[in-house]
Amino acid sequence: MKKTVLEDIGLLVLRLGAGGMILTHGYPKLLRLIGDDPIKFMDFLGIGPVVSLSLAVFAEFICGILVIIGFKTRLATIPLIITMLTAAFVAHASDPFGRKELPLLYFTVFFCILIFGAGKFSLDGLSDRKSMYYGG
Repeated sequence: MKKTVLEDIGLLVLRLGAGGMILTHGYPKLLRLIGDDPIKFMDFLGIGPVVSLSLAVFAEFICGILVIIGFKTRLATIPLIITMLTAAFVAHASDPFGRKELPLLYFTVFFCILIFGAGKFSLDGLSDRKSMYYGG
């Protein structure tokens, strides 16, 4: 089934919006990770707060950038999906639904991007077009 230009524009807006907004969560975590203060972060896996924070930074900052530029987009959504489900059901397990709502909304958006891909207006889309024309 062929995508229309409007569908590709919709995927672009979805990627830029969700990726840009998740950076607002990942960037402060990155600053905490590289800062001088002792790291305090939820460690539900028992791997230590530094490793747990590093995984969150990888998902919310690095993968957020990958989603924005549309590079390895489907792969980049997987850590984001795992992080959002962890935030909703582990970090906010005892909280009311209102605290779970934002990570669940992010989960929904990143899951849709996982299913539909980055679209034509992305680095993934550019490489798809190159391989179509050059057989690479």
